[in-house]
Amino acid sequence: MTLEELKAAVTQMGQPAYRAGQVFHWLQAVGVTSFEEMTDLSKPFRAALQERFYIANAQVAQRLISQIDGTRKYVFQMHDGEYVESVLMAYHHGLSNCISTQVGCKMGCTFCATGRSGFSRNLTAGEMVAQVQAAQRDGGSRISNIVLMGMGEPLDNYENVLRFLDLISHPKGMQIGMRHISLSTCGLVDRIYDLAERGYGLTLSVSLHAPNDQIRRKTMPIAQRYSMEALLKACNLYAQRTGRRVSYEYAMIRGVNDSEACARELAEKLQGTLCHVNLIPVNPVAGAGYQKSDQRARQRFLSILEHHGIAATVRRTLGSDINASCGQLRRRKQEEVSHV
Repeated sequence: MTLEELKAAVTQMGQPAYRAGQVFHWLQAVGVTSFEEMTDLSKPFRAALQERFYIANAQVAQRLISQIDGTRKYVFQMHDGEYVESVLMAYHHGLSNCISTQVGCKMGCTFCATGRSGFSRNLTAGEMVAQVQAAQRDGGSRISNIVLMGMGEPLDNYENVLRFLDLISHPKGMQIGMRHISLSTCGLVDRIYDLAERGYGLTLSVSLHAPNDQIRRKTMPIAQRYSMEALLKACNLYAQRTGRRVSYEYAMIRGVNDSEACARELAEKLQGTLCHVNLIPVNPVAGAGYQKSDQRARQRFLSILEHHGIAATVRRTLGSDINASCGQLRRRKQEEVSHV
């Protein structure tokens, strides 16, 4: 609930409106998991809240900690028994938390483990906040950056994601500003236009993964719906409206999209736009048959982009010893439960 919704709810319960601020503080700033922890509220009021509402919680079902860089990967169990994944990463600028927005995903990208395990449901805004709070409790330090790049397509769960953004950035909540939030999308063009109109100013991260429609359609079903021309047009408008450069994610797959010709074609399409290209060695996914490009191919691709004036980097790999990319642990957890 937003603060305004809480005010309406508590006044309907016969409580003064200021009680809503207390409840909101406990939920959003402190991150309690039960009404009993709201110690400045009377016991009868806490009991009344317990009768009418529930607090979304993310229970740690599995935790893996990288011995290389301390990255923590979580499998969280939600109230209905569904599992989602989240990753906590340490950078020089602070802790960054990659969270899920859906249980599974509908988009069906062939190189993605999440899509191969199917789609169950959308996550609520409260369940997204709960992931951040659970990771912060477990990590023991304040989270300063959020990445909506875990399981699911954020723009396919648009209304709940907007509510999450409002809650997580609220001055009486966790106070994580929009400039510290990145939202990843496979390219839902209509929603990119909608997001541009909101004026949030968060970083838009677009899963591009190809320099043209022909290659993109082989790996990303969404490319059948939206052409690359339409996608780039929407992204350029987003950059113009917000003043924020668009980050294009490019998973490099050996023999598919990592040639010099691909690099030159991509550079020509992005030249003159406010953007950054993030080259990612593709993660091995069971059954997909993809192999990551070798280091030489990655460096050659990077050099061509830079030669054309495109800002680009090769993503630093965190948590490589714990398979920190999302989707694979949930699938294993599902299999474990089905065999019990």
